[in-house]
Amino acid sequence: MATSSHGIREILLNNKDIITKDQIIVNVSKGIENNTLMRISEIVAEILPENKYAILSGPSHAEEVAIDIPTTVVSASVDKTVAEYVQDVFMTPNFRVYTNPDVVGVELGGSLKNVIALAAGISDGLGYGDNTKAALMTRGIFEMARLGEKMGANINTFSGLSGIGDLIVTCTSMLSRNRKAGILIGQGLSIEEAIKEVGMVVEGIKTTKSAYELAKKYGVDIPITEELYGVLYEGKSVKESVPNLMGRDKKFEMENIVTIEDMIW
Repeated sequence: MATSSHGIREILLNNKDIITKDQIIVNVSKGIENNTLMRISEIVAEILPENKYAILSGPSHAEEVAIDIPTTVVSASVDKTVAEYVQDVFMTPNFRVYTNPDVVGVELGGSLKNVIALAAGISDGLGYGDNTKAALMTRGIFEMARLGEKMGANINTFSGLSGIGDLIVTCTSMLSRNRKAGILIGQGLSIEEAIKEVGMVVEGIKTTKSAYELAKKYGVDIPITEELYGVLYEGKSVKESVPNLMGRDKKFEMENIVTIEDMIW
């Protein structure tokens, strides 16, 4: 499944009768459904409860994969045999695949990094520098991990390919649709104008809404995402976003992001 995440439900419903029970569903889309706040694995489980599922995710711009630029991703499934089967199918000399049992963490990492990439793009569009972007990325991965842990993810996943790896590539590359859209919004374009200019799906815009609502549901503080939600959905000025973040109450930095623990699979 490689369609926009917000079209996944319709695609599955339209095709469920031709998908056999022994077929593995491999998802490469990144997003969280707005109305239900469901991850893609949850949508698949609802519509195709008997099919096994894996997500293939990580720092992997399609434009580079298509021309055999070395790329590394992760195959995640609750079933180790399925994760390893997908690993074997997709592994090539220039496309390395690792495995991970943490479907929740891998799905959230691939989805939430688009939100932070939008914020990083807005920072670029406002004319801020590398210092600002580094701060957004560093605190952004913490937001992702904090929400992910509350939702049942293994916090270590966010230090891996589908977490910090995907965040780095999406926040820094001009191949990133989310960063491009953020730059345009930071330069003064409306959301609609930015999407039209990018000319492709900008997953982070809808995912920002889902992430904001999930944070409220789980009682998690995610200030970057909350600030971005205000810009995208409440008409707040982008020029006020960074001062709002910089002026928050003083904090102690060394909050745990990565923990050392055994993963049972």
